[in-house]
Amino acid sequence: MNIEETRDVERRVRGHAALADSTRLRVVDRLCVSDASASELGALLDVPSNLLAHHLKVLEQAGLVARRKSEGDGRRTYLTLVRDAMPAAASPVIAARPQRLLFVCTANTARSHLAAALWRTASPIQAVSAGTLPGERIHEGAVAAARRQGVDLPVVPPAPLAEVQRRGDLVITVCDRAHEELNGADWAHWSVPDPVGGGQAAFDHTLEVLAGRVHDLAPRLRAAA
Repeated sequence: MNIEETRDVERRVRGHAALADSTRLRVVDRLCVSDASASELGALLDVPSNLLAHHLKVLEQAGLVARRKSEGDGRRTYLTLVRDAMPAAASPVIAARPQRLLFVCTANTARSHLAAALWRTASPIQAVSAGTLPGERIHEGAVAAARRQGVDLPVVPPAPLAEVQRRGDLVITVCDRAHEELNGADWAHWSVPDPVGGGQAAFDHTLEVLAGRVHDLAPRLRAAA
């Protein structure tokens, strides 16, 4: 076994060892679906902050969890899975059976439209998008990125959340500000950086990140009967 293979085995051992604890596995189960702050995780899992901090440190040291500062409330940090490092068996079963997914960002000009477009290619469950403070039009950078990757992105006007949301929608926020504005009313949160102002590479990266999230979730989420 060469050095690279040895390091890979050691990394995998650390990952499996980190998951051999019920609390840490519950943390990973939640982060498989939704990014979250430490306080959100603690409240959801009913774990004291000092104990949760210990478990998060173990997961971070194993390379399974990373942190990203919120683009909304700069005092808040979101925990997210390092998905390439996760053992395949770590994916939880999801009980939700929605009629429709609603992807939400603030302006509804890029991330939420891209997420809904990607979802439509991956799942029979209907997907729409909306904004908490809609802009005037879909950003040309999002349209161009979708075109480069062959994603069908309908160019429709951004829509306000209050007009789009239906009873029973599974709401997924794809920007930190929208998540913080909804204050727990979303089903899941994907902490995806805003590509606006970052040029072509930023929009391509956003599309790649969202595609990975959709690829992870779609096979485990079934439509309502």
